[in-house]
Amino acid sequence: MKPGRVLTILAIAEFLAMAPWFSASAVAPTLARVWQLSPLTTSWLTISVQLGFVVGALVSATFTLADRLSARRLVAGSAALAALATLGVAMSSGITMGILCRLLTGAALAGVYPPGMKIAAGWFRESRGLAIGILVGALTLGSASPHLVRWAVSPAAWRIVLVVAGASALAGGLLVLLVPHDGPFAAPSPPFSLAAAPRILKDRGVLLANLGYLGHMWEVYAMWTWMAAFITASEHARRGAQADVTGLAALVTFAVVGSGAIGCWLGGRYADRWGRTLVTSAAMIVSGACAGLVGLLFSAPLAALMPLLLVWGISVVADSAQFSAAVSELAPREYVGTALTLQTSLGFLLTCTTIYLLPKVAAAIGWRWSMSVLMIGPALGVWAMLALRRRPEAMQLAGGAR
Repeated sequence: MKPGRVLTILAIAEFLAMAPWFSASAVAPTLARVWQLSPLTTSWLTISVQLGFVVGALVSATFTLADRLSARRLVAGSAALAALATLGVAMSSGITMGILCRLLTGAALAGVYPPGMKIAAGWFRESRGLAIGILVGALTLGSASPHLVRWAVSPAAWRIVLVVAGASALAGGLLVLLVPHDGPFAAPSPPFSLAAAPRILKDRGVLLANLGYLGHMWEVYAMWTWMAAFITASEHARRGAQADVTGLAALVTFAVVGSGAIGCWLGGRYADRWGRTLVTSAAMIVSGACAGLVGLLFSAPLAALMPLLLVWGISVVADSAQFSAAVSELAPREYVGTALTLQTSLGFLLTCTTIYLLPKVAAAIGWRWSMSVLMIGPALGVWAMLALRRRPEAMQLAGGAR
């Protein structure tokens, strides 16, 4: 099978398999009413997925499951588990069971996302950055897909959104089995070594790349999680609190989050040419500026607000795959697996903070300027990546393109 065909299958499979990620977030307003949740409690519908993902990533890396089971089989089995957990949310009668199912969803998706990247890396060498960028774009679009389903059905039919996401994940897991093997360039994954963590974290180049990644993660998942709430508040300010805008907010959120697929493609295409530090810094400058400016257009007609939101959606994730690529190039070869696992775990743990923080900020100062706190992350990230660009280790990035 040709690599191009493999990438097509992988991209479609990841698109389908990642649907459970924001499936509960897409119906959060309805769940908050049905289960009588506060905004802060509602945030746990996404935070639990992030925590589950960290646990799943650590377990997978420690036991090198992608090698023991093969990455393809791990993706297929994990997608099926994510499907079952998502159906469990649909059948839950309250927040306790819902959060347990969402924790399991996150742990299962840790067996879909990173192993999918491993398969792509196993099939591509020269165009690896572009291939992984396309794959991250596909899973970004897949993560946004429940918002599109939510827009298409009534709020009372919230279970349909979850059922469709579960069925989508199952289909994606089956599709990846069409890939004949893990790739001609597949390499064994080094096991996670906690003892190696201090050495990795002290490496100046890796530390700066990780700080850039943390700056990116401070912003992206909080923006994705609360975009629908921001749109709802903006439309209520413009049209009145009684206006029913939940469907519109879902559609706009799908467009904004899904537009990130374009950013992933652009980042993957140009990072190897222009340099990882330059592309990541440019993306964070744009996304951070959007976070600061979006309050100026709060309550404005969507015709005025949407262009800024789409630019934000494209830029906020354009740099995502490049931080992992940078760490894989900078870390000692024998500790690359540990370095990537540490990076992922720290990043997703940080997202829990901002996802929880944003509604508290909104309660204190209103949704208009709440998104401005997300500027902190890109500002730190740009500083870190430009500092890395000035260091000699940067010549190891992207074949010397930095």
